[in-house]
Amino acid sequence: MKIAISSEGTSLESPVDPRFGRARYFALADTDTGECSFHDNTQNLNAPQGAGIQAAQAVANLGTQSALTGHVGPKAFTTLQAAKIAVYTGVSGTVKEAIDQFISGQIAPTTKADVEGHWA
Repeated sequence: MKIAISSEGTSLESPVDPRFGRARYFALADTDTGECSFHDNTQNLNAPQGAGIQAAQAVANLGTQSALTGHVGPKAFTTLQAAKIAVYTGVSGTVKEAIDQFISGQIAPTTKADVEGHWA
């Protein structure tokens, strides 16, 4: 399964970015193979609007089945749901820790956005 994790950097030891739409990077981890790659989200980092929707579309285009992040706004959540991507919020620690928590079932998917739009 491919999972996307909002990340502040480009290593497994990077902190999980608490923002989804304005995350600096997305880590794409394959839980079947153990492979992990990092994808730049600069185009949405300073976007005046639509960052959540565009980030969600980018994550969907990577073939992701689940998205792990600190917080997600309503537009990003709706876009991820439409793409049939499960959303996990409240995730913190490093990218590696987030992957491990996901694999071991320590985190559960959320059913709604947990912040207002344009949350910084």
